[in-house]
Amino acid sequence: MKVLILGSGGREHALAWAVSRSQRVTEVVCAPGNGGIAQVARCVPVDLKHVGAMVRLAEVEQPSLTIVGPELPLSLGVVDAFRERGYRIFGPTRDAARLESSKAFAKQFMKRHQIPTANYAVCTTGKEVEESIKHFHPPVVVKADGLAAGKGVIICPTRQFAIDAAHGLFSGELLGLAEKQVVIEEFLEGEEISFLCLSDGEHVVPLVPAQDHKRIGEGDTGPNTGGMGVYSTSDMLEPSMTEWILHHIAEPTVRGMAEEGMPFVGVVYCGLMMTARGPLVLEYNARFGDPETQAILVRLESDLVDALEACIDGRLSETEMRWNSGAAACVVASSSGYPGSYKTGLPVSGLSNAAKTPGAEIFHSGTARVGNQLVTSGGRVLGVTASGDSLNEALARAYEALAQIHFEGMYYRHDIGHRALKQPRR
Repeated sequence: MKVLILGSGGREHALAWAVSRSQRVTEVVCAPGNGGIAQVARCVPVDLKHVGAMVRLAEVEQPSLTIVGPELPLSLGVVDAFRERGYRIFGPTRDAARLESSKAFAKQFMKRHQIPTANYAVCTTGKEVEESIKHFHPPVVVKADGLAAGKGVIICPTRQFAIDAAHGLFSGELLGLAEKQVVIEEFLEGEEISFLCLSDGEHVVPLVPAQDHKRIGEGDTGPNTGGMGVYSTSDMLEPSMTEWILHHIAEPTVRGMAEEGMPFVGVVYCGLMMTARGPLVLEYNARFGDPETQAILVRLESDLVDALEACIDGRLSETEMRWNSGAAACVVASSSGYPGSYKTGLPVSGLSNAAKTPGAEIFHSGTARVGNQLVTSGGRVLGVTASGDSLNEALARAYEALAQIHFEGMYYRHDIGHRALKQPRR
């Protein structure tokens, strides 16, 4: 079978890598892909902002299965368009993807279905923000309602800071696009966990959990990014806690979406804060996470394609996913200046030596090929991922591989996994 993957980042590279390992798959096509994905898939151009362009690509390629990587095509309704034309596609419809594309919808949905989350207010004007903020103790979290590529969450140390941040979102000054709604939330403290599940619209099967590192700086300092690294271990959650999250968060989410006429088929990503009050939902994503996917999929032993097709066919309850019992870690190598402005077109070297590191896989997030030279093309450039029997071993292998790689201004955090290890690596 031929599998088409929509997207161009590290998540899509990991998906292409995992899909290519299926004995059922004869060809993987990635659109638009990147310089690294081209090693495991045939990359073809497409504009992910235009549903019509993606439909025309499917008409040309005639894939047996399409997997949607990023959130934008989902929010534009690519799944709806493919289904109308009879193409098998993995991902939620436009309406179901509102769990991610609208923070306000997600918060109000959780309230309707008694899904535990932080206290919040949805505001449509600056005046509403000024009134609502009186009911929150600083620090306060201000969130853009719409998609913001991981950059729409602002932690505000004072009420005035929060008011200014909200005005910046309404005006478009902060994200370049004016928000019609913003969400004010209480600040939560605890450990963050990315809890991803597959859903066929009725049943839920969890993937292994992971912990992302959103801040650019070591010790979790500086602005939020799309993710600077992640790790996944077999002991991150006790079995009883996994069951609690399934029964009180994941399953009610899927059941609630079905009750509201928006059956959710795809990946339900529950971003959780493990607080003293128990797990609370910080956010939903409606697709595989990035860089969580890189660390999660290197632990997968069963066939990913079988599981995704079971979701589409409504038979997920018959599917068993198998995982190795060790650990995996992904460390992101980014361009200097990210998440702000940065240079592109810088030559990348050392990848062949890095790939020789035992247990290492190099997933490309922002690379392009110019002639015979691989160059940087994004803020997050590489997701250097490794597996091992323990988190220490996985991290050691990832950092060993990273040490072989070079491009001008390359930056990465040295403390991925520091909460589990209790001290940063050096």
